[in-house]
Amino acid sequence: MAITVERIFRYPVKGLSAEPLPSVRLSAARGIEHDRHFAIALPSTRFDADRPEWLPKTAFLMLMRNERLAKLETRFDAAEGRLTIFRGGKQVATGRITTPVGRAVIEDFFAAYMQKESHGKPRLIEAPPEHMFTDHRQPVISLINLASVKDLERVAGGDVDPLRFRGNLYLQGGEPWAEFGWLGKEIAIGRVRAKVTARIDRCAAVNVNPATGERDMNLLKDLQKGLGHADMGIYAEITAAGAISAGDVLKVKG
Repeated sequence: MAITVERIFRYPVKGLSAEPLPSVRLSAARGIEHDRHFAIALPSTRFDADRPEWLPKTAFLMLMRNERLAKLETRFDAAEGRLTIFRGGKQVATGRITTPVGRAVIEDFFAAYMQKESHGKPRLIEAPPEHMFTDHRQPVISLINLASVKDLERVAGGDVDPLRFRGNLYLQGGEPWAEFGWLGKEIAIGRVRAKVTARIDRCAAVNVNPATGERDMNLLKDLQKGLGHADMGIYAEITAAGAISAGDVLKVKG
């Protein structure tokens, strides 16, 4: 059975909700455009956009520690640079986060919403070109095999929303855990080529339900107990540019 790209997502602000995409154009040595392009930095975090350095997730508000973030739905208009935040279906904040005034509006919202969790007023920071606020040091895309998620459901004894794993490409049609055998190999999706570089070691963020913001499962324990590891998904570095659409076939080379 062919392996296909079932769904495509990006996450414009690290830790906030997913944005589905029907298609995306990828460039070599880059991630998906606007993926993890912004982050909500803690007051103590230091980041120089002129000399950007990778920062660990603990430098930001993030789901591993701040599950209340999942109670928010966000929409990012890339053309306008506007982030709009909803809670329970009602708009609670909006601002052009590519401008100082717009960022200040969103920062004020998170200072009030997160209260003591942010240890002061957080800052919304923007990545310069060729930089991303990811948990990986190099610009990559993440791929999730839906068959592996289904096998985890067997171990967990219940439904597991694949969005808990915050992947870019969700794949259909493969065997469970087959993706771990792709390490070091090239994958092709249309004209796009990528090298699979690593398995994704998971943290407690996956225990948070992306629909409710509740910490309602212990998937790290289930992975370790049932499968002997805490990994779900793989990272891949883009080596040849091109466009990807939902429904495209993925082929493993070599």
